[in-house]
Amino acid sequence: MRVSLATHGGLAAPIIRRLPPRVLDTDQLPGDAARELRRLVAAAAADPGAARPAPHARDAMTYTITVDDSPDSTTLTGSDTGMSPAFGALLTWIESHLG
Repeated sequence: MRVSLATHGGLAAPIIRRLPPRVLDTDQLPGDAARELRRLVAAAAADPGAARPAPHARDAMTYTITVDDSPDSTTLTGSDTGMSPAFGALLTWIESHLG
């Protein structure tokens, strides 16, 4: 399974818009970490929450997590002002493992 994280918006938008998504591959993770990532992806997919920032939050970041688990692909989206707790947990885990 490959999980990619792309960020959009926020104060650094002109800089990050040119950066490619960051990618995690479960084949490169220890077994426990790969299982935890799968669990977090399943939880976030089951409860996607709000996907768009509120109109008054122009500097909010939007996060797109794409999960490629052959042959399936899932895209999850959340923002600083609108994400489910499950999406937040997945985002935090991914960011901590990307380095």
